[in-house]
Amino acid sequence: MTTSTRGAANAPAVLVLEDGRIFRGRAYGAVGETFGEAVFNTGMTGYQETLTDPSYHRQVVVMTAPHVGNTGVNDEDPESKQIWVAGYVVRDPARVPSNWRSQRSLDEELRKQGVVGISGIDTRALTRHLRERGAMRVGIFSGNALPDDGTMLAEVRQAPEMKGANLAAEVATKETYVVPAIGAKRFTVAAVDLGIKGMTPHRMAERGIEVHVLPATATAEDIYAVRPDGVFFSNGPGDPATADGPVAVMREVLSRKTPLFGICFGNQILGRALGFGTYKLKYGHRGINQPVQDRTTGKVEVTAHNHGFAVDAPLDKVSDTPFGRAEVSHVCLNDQVVEGLHLLDQPAFSVQYHPEAAAGPHDAAYLFDRFVELMEGQRA
Repeated sequence: MTTSTRGAANAPAVLVLEDGRIFRGRAYGAVGETFGEAVFNTGMTGYQETLTDPSYHRQVVVMTAPHVGNTGVNDEDPESKQIWVAGYVVRDPARVPSNWRSQRSLDEELRKQGVVGISGIDTRALTRHLRERGAMRVGIFSGNALPDDGTMLAEVRQAPEMKGANLAAEVATKETYVVPAIGAKRFTVAAVDLGIKGMTPHRMAERGIEVHVLPATATAEDIYAVRPDGVFFSNGPGDPATADGPVAVMREVLSRKTPLFGICFGNQILGRALGFGTYKLKYGHRGINQPVQDRTTGKVEVTAHNHGFAVDAPLDKVSDTPFGRAEVSHVCLNDQVVEGLHLLDQPAFSVQYHPEAAAGPHDAAYLFDRFVELMEGQRA
């Protein structure tokens, strides 16, 4: 990715998909060129949390909501230390942000962090194209000296694909850090950072949990050195088929029957640890309005999603695994994709979506309480 933080709001910009579809608009954010996987997000709020979610590493995010940037940017809402999206696509960016918490405009923040974007294109047409043909490689090019269409398309087709990408270590912490419990400490949790969002350890801290956040390369010895009451595997980017290291570590945790909770990438790691496969979705689930049924209670939740891969596990039966019986605990009502796993013979479960969801919805926040209950049961 090459960028210039010197803005040119009226500079021409071109979005080129690997199948040859081209959209022309105006530069938004930094000027230059960038490449990634084109995906769309259906959320109408929470764009700051989306931009700073490490799971979006190497993805160009298309916002389906037409107006973006209305509330500006502040220093309280980021989910990590930086913007992780490879590029940003909006239809009608706000000309002037209006919110009492706003400290600067979104356009300014994108320029500051060197994120290349494009505005003024028909994002509805682009979203329909991706839904019909699937997520694909894309490039955004902006500036006053653009290459010809053929050159841009050739560059897009040379970019790496998301399938087979091993990205977790690129976004995870390099050093262990601790998020202290809020109030009286009740438990200690070792959280393996595969691309963790800041709100996740905060949700645990709210429940009296001291969270030790470990690098993606953490070993079982590293995990148990903190004497955890429970172990957590976070969300993160890339293809779960490449995550052999975290899968091996999780199998060690399962063999010790330590209470375990996984979110998103952590759900896929649990699936692989139990012997299930994973596969790439056509265009993925990204947004804050996905209906999921908790099959253990029958309750339907509106949930936040960001995943392009899923676990291939049977919906209609209990499966025998090396760690006891397992079943699908949650399912997406839109397309029957596996959204959660649950072990019946030991304290371990996971979900594919995001119960921490800073921008909402908060229907699934009870899952952190479920994790606490597992640790309470183990201690008893």
